Amino acid sequence: MADSANTPIDFYFDFSSPYGYLMAEKIDALAARYGRSVTWHPVLLGIIFQATGSRPPVVGASSKASYMFHDFARSARHMGIPYNMPSRFPLPTQNAARAFYWLAGQDIALAKQFALAVYRAFFVADRDISAPETVLEIAAEFGVDRDKLGAALQSPEIKARLKDEVDAALQAGVFGSPHLIIDGEAFFGADRLPQIEHWLESGGF
Repeated sequence: MADSANTPIDFYFDFSSPYGYLMAEKIDALAARYGRSVTWHPVLLGIIFQATGSRPPVVGASSKASYMFHDFARSARHMGIPYNMPSRFPLPTQNAARAFYWLAGQDIALAKQFALAVYRAFFVADRDISAPETVLEIAAEFGVDRDKLGAALQSPEIKARLKDEVDAALQAGVFGSPHLIIDGEAFFGADRLPQIEHWLESGGF
């Protein structure tokens, strides 16, 4: 493996992904301990599932779905992260993703703060993050101009940006959330954090 000590980590996630939420709460701090930055990529799992022939793991009343719902909460407790299963799940997330990319074009640190606030609004406060009004309310808490962001959510440029990001994710082999690519190596799931730390600490294994 080539020297990649300063190569950013690519973090792909959907705002309706519980494990994406858990990873979002941890990945930047972990990366910073090893001198790495993280590039955040909100995507739309519905499109990715269609393109890859997959289906959500919590569809129906299967034993797998029951396990996954149980594990969402257990994983959050294990990681020390607040979690409250939303009453409506999953939800469409295109408005939150579009808002992220518009904010990222101006201030990436602000965009990440917004992303974490969206995740917490959904998985802690049970707010409807699919609604444009909710997205605008969350952004306004950071001083974002509601009118400008509201217009951006419907702009062809931001819609195209999100589409391009989803297409790029598919080209990179992304099939779910969270999906990270570090030095060309893919890691899927919030439970990969110990492996990710080992990778960053050792320079690959």
